[in-house]
Amino acid sequence: MKKGLIFLFVFFLCFQIRAQVKQPNIILFLVDDMGWQDCSLPFWDKPTKLNATYHTPNMERLAAKGMMLTNAYSNAVCTPTRVSLMTGMNVARHGVTNWTNVNSNTPTDFKDSLLQPATWNYNGLTPERHYTNALQHTVVATPLPQILKEAGYYTILAGKAHFASSGMPGASPINMGFDVNIGGSAAGHPGSFLASKNYRQNDKDTSWAVRGLEKYIPEDLYLTEAITRETIHTLDARVSNKPFFLYLSHYAVHVPYDKDIRFYQKYMDAGLTDTEAKYAALVEGMDKSLGDMMNYLEKNGLDKDTYILFTSDNGGLSLKGSRSGEPHTQNLPLKQGKGSLYEGGIRVPMIAAGPQIKPGSVSKQYIVSEDYFTTILQMANAFPKTVKQVVDGNNFLPVLQGKQKSIDGQKTLVWHYPNNWTNVNVKGISWASAIRQGDWKLIYFHKQQILELYDLSKDIEELHDLSALEVAKTKTLAHLLTQKLKERNASMPSWLSTGKTIAWPNEIPILANTNEVIE
Repeated sequence: MKKGLIFLFVFFLCFQIRAQVKQPNIILFLVDDMGWQDCSLPFWDKPTKLNATYHTPNMERLAAKGMMLTNAYSNAVCTPTRVSLMTGMNVARHGVTNWTNVNSNTPTDFKDSLLQPATWNYNGLTPERHYTNALQHTVVATPLPQILKEAGYYTILAGKAHFASSGMPGASPINMGFDVNIGGSAAGHPGSFLASKNYRQNDKDTSWAVRGLEKYIPEDLYLTEAITRETIHTLDARVSNKPFFLYLSHYAVHVPYDKDIRFYQKYMDAGLTDTEAKYAALVEGMDKSLGDMMNYLEKNGLDKDTYILFTSDNGGLSLKGSRSGEPHTQNLPLKQGKGSLYEGGIRVPMIAAGPQIKPGSVSKQYIVSEDYFTTILQMANAFPKTVKQVVDGNNFLPVLQGKQKSIDGQKTLVWHYPNNWTNVNVKGISWASAIRQGDWKLIYFHKQQILELYDLSKDIEELHDLSALEVAKTKTLAHLLTQKLKERNASMPSWLSTGKTIAWPNEIPILANTNEVIE
């Protein structure tokens, strides 16, 4: 009898403890290729011309409910960011330094006349439980959704996955630990956003086709809307007493810039070019999705128990021919865009709302992609005993909740892009490593073999290279960047002419800046 009473007491106590530690719902809302200012909500200390161009009322609404982080960063292109989000690993450590192809064992680097890209994991991420020795050029890790699933979460991926190339285990969101996969595959962009094209490039398209949304084709729904509708349907069908983790990873606002007729004409009427009107319509369609999700949470009484983390996987596209206007002006005041380690390629919008986050607040704390892994696990009260990988990310939940102003005054961010993303031969696009500590940022340009130093508190546009003036700071950061790269076993490019690996950052002489490209 006594044993029975003791058991009941212990069971009741355990139940009470679990009840007190309620697991919130978590939505990671990731936009593809969205620039820092591609919205009506300024992430700077003043509005810009770009802010006046776009209409994103739901981003404004989310910011009013939570906190804007004005110094949020990603990697320069998509897959590296997505792998960091899923593993908590810095890009230099996980080695998926460029975007992965739909075909396995196929690097995506463009050929260059001077450099051979570094050895990198071009097959992407492999979940630990699916790894075999036969799988090469992949990083093995315990992925975030798997940890959350084991902690009691219902896990959903909606939209773009792009964690690994086709044929690899990581290409399947289900293998990554998601209970539900809505439209995710190895593809880095959709065949089409249009239902009239069946979300494919053409009838024979199997590589870029977005599958599983066929029931929305008769309604002629734009892809962003179809993904949102299916996400809400999935949430409605879930077991309601189970917390959910939703990775709503839109294909928008990536190319192809298919016309979203719901919003396109108003931007044409405002005087935008056809390309820019299509792009702005993509942005507004994405914003509508955010609003639909917020409406769903409020309607179902879930908003107070749900975190929403909104961000982008890299800076906005700014290459010649891809956008209207002069190249690399589409992210002003930030320099350059996607594919670059200048601010335009890596600084992204970020908003967080949820339990204990002060409405209408703003933080200048700088964070990067791998920090989301650690922060989300903290939000979920999910602490696995072990994970396969070394985790680099820092928990920024105390900053969001106002419990501390900053994570660490000496926090360092490291970027590593030893690849050739495209055939554009411009200094700043591809071929670089960088570090930020405090307001100081150092960039090492591999091809030019030079260092550039910027004080971002005074020069967000990166117009004034201070490396020759602030020699001590340049040397300190060059040594720190080298240390971080070596600690993480980062691979460097090599010279085609000699086969020798390029110099490390701390081996570069400090010279006056030059904008010339060596070719």
